Amino acid sequence: MVLPFSTNAAPGPGTPPFPLQAAWGGSAGAAGLMSMLNGAKRRLLVRPASDPQWSGVAPAALGRFAGEADRSRSMPWPQPLVSHYARYFRDGNRTAYEDLVAARQQRLTRAVVMAALPAPALAQVCASTASEWLDEVIDGAYLLCEQSSWSWAAHDDVYARAGEVVPDPSRPYLDLGAGEVAAQLAWLDHVLAGQLDQRAPGLRKRLRHETLDRVIRPFLDRHDWHWLGLDGDVHNWNPWIHSNLITAALLLVDEPELQAQTISRCIEGLDRFLAVIPPDGAIDEGFAYWWNGAGRALEGLALLEQATGGELNVDLPMLRELVAFPHRMHLGHQWYLNVADGPARAADNLPWDMLQRWALRLGDSEAAAHAGALASNAPDDRAGLGRVLHVLLAPDSGAPDVQPEPPLRAFSYHPSVQIMVARQTAGTVQGLTLAAKGGHNGEHHNHRDVGSVVVAVDGVPLLVDAGQPTYTAKTFGPDRYEIRAMQSSWHCVPAPLGLEQGTGPEFDATVLRQPTADDPVLSLALGCAYGMDRADRWVRTSSLDREPGMVVIDDSWTLPPDAESAGGSADTDITYLLAGTVELEGESTATIFPDGIPDSSGRGVRLRWKPAAAVVLIDEWPLEDPLLNQVWGERLTRLRFRMPAESRAHGTFTLTVEATS
Repeated sequence: MVLPFSTNAAPGPGTPPFPLQAAWGGSAGAAGLMSMLNGAKRRLLVRPASDPQWSGVAPAALGRFAGEADRSRSMPWPQPLVSHYARYFRDGNRTAYEDLVAARQQRLTRAVVMAALPAPALAQVCASTASEWLDEVIDGAYLLCEQSSWSWAAHDDVYARAGEVVPDPSRPYLDLGAGEVAAQLAWLDHVLAGQLDQRAPGLRKRLRHETLDRVIRPFLDRHDWHWLGLDGDVHNWNPWIHSNLITAALLLVDEPELQAQTISRCIEGLDRFLAVIPPDGAIDEGFAYWWNGAGRALEGLALLEQATGGELNVDLPMLRELVAFPHRMHLGHQWYLNVADGPARAADNLPWDMLQRWALRLGDSEAAAHAGALASNAPDDRAGLGRVLHVLLAPDSGAPDVQPEPPLRAFSYHPSVQIMVARQTAGTVQGLTLAAKGGHNGEHHNHRDVGSVVVAVDGVPLLVDAGQPTYTAKTFGPDRYEIRAMQSSWHCVPAPLGLEQGTGPEFDATVLRQPTADDPVLSLALGCAYGMDRADRWVRTSSLDREPGMVVIDDSWTLPPDAESAGGSADTDITYLLAGTVELEGESTATIFPDGIPDSSGRGVRLRWKPAAAVVLIDEWPLEDPLLNQVWGERLTRLRFRMPAESRAHGTFTLTVEATS
């Protein structure tokens, strides 16, 4: 079985050189870096608390943040226990441990900001003193030093290697969680160095010791970390961990040669990630994972440029496409096309300020306007300390004083992932937006969604992809596709003779007709996604007709005689997953009302289909999972069109979608 971390092929013989190697050459090696990094801390945008930069922090932006900091300071620190850690191995639960770890780190992030505020600003947001907040920071930092593992239980190899459910401090596992802790302690040390030396002598030495033992040495000594991408499989862990390691090395490694060696290897790692980004800048993990993949790479590159005083700067055409990807996936409001393990609504704690700075630098006015429309000067502790500090302290990016409007492009198409997003009218959420996807089922964080469609009205999706449920041990194990949200039978795709789509890059779509801005029609051959002998056994054409305001999805098929024996059934269904309330309105007509869906204008969509002889089956999906529930409300509805007997193996079906008045 192919698991969802799959096949981005790394460059091999005869391929273009790695982009950072091509841009920087040997200067990014350890020897060249040693001189460039001399005095690096003084060049960073984020300055220590003693710097006048902190006097520019607006107390008004700290309202919720400061209130939560004050509330939590009077409570016991969150205490993740071994029983929480062991739950992942016992019953597959990840959140019992990870939620407590996150709460501990979020509390520490809040305390760092409060301790760093100048006295006048601090007095405006709380009654506690700077010394009290500094003690809060010291306690939180020391708790992390005492925490047996910085790795999340779901990633640790302790059980697979030794059959144990207790973390092994002698063999630290370097994962996303460990990288996040190391970077948090690094930013904490950078901002509060002088105060920590005065109030808790020895703490900064301990921070360095733990970071060296748990993160830096394992990174340098071992070459078998899967996220390095040495096997050609490069996914979002690569830039997420490497960017955090750059932060940790810059701020917590004092020995110049070791610092340069660490950062040089991080640059090699980021280069492997950038080398597999396609020319159109698409991320197969989708919008949500862009922030903890491509976004982390951009943060790492920006930090390298600052640290070297601009000697390591990069302006690659591929980066321009990369920063454009989020707004090209925008449906409207906080809704985005979600593929793979991503929610349909954007999280509240995304670092839009980072994206805006990059877009302005690269001259992409649309990407800058989109990011600027969503950026906030209010910090969010869930974003992590580094991102919080940049929201508060990054200098003026050159953004306009007036908050821009998102561009809401009329059309985008990414051939590398076969994703089209077409809007009825550019610049407004009003009307219909169609998103259609081909691709393959070996994509990172894959769902079986080849051929799927999403349709939004006034920026709100009503024909939908359910998205990401809460992660458990099953999510990335051999039973992944037992999870309903990952199955093709619960996406807007066909089920020819009851077949599920297969898993792996060979289960793919073939583009028969590529869309254009003036002719947004994507035609895909889907037979191979179901393991059939020819791709054209099933053809789906998805189109947006802007003038009348109509989405049309045409399916036609001629199935092989042995398709049913491949594990299906006697029935051929075409499935659509719907949000809101569904009402059948007589023969071959239904209406979806956006009841309870955020940002709705009140308009729904009307569905019409032919042949009218198709049997309509309705399945309710009560949403008990908290991640799905907070996006869609209490339920989703599956509408299945079952083909009449004479059309099971050979036939056509057309669904027309129009907005209600």
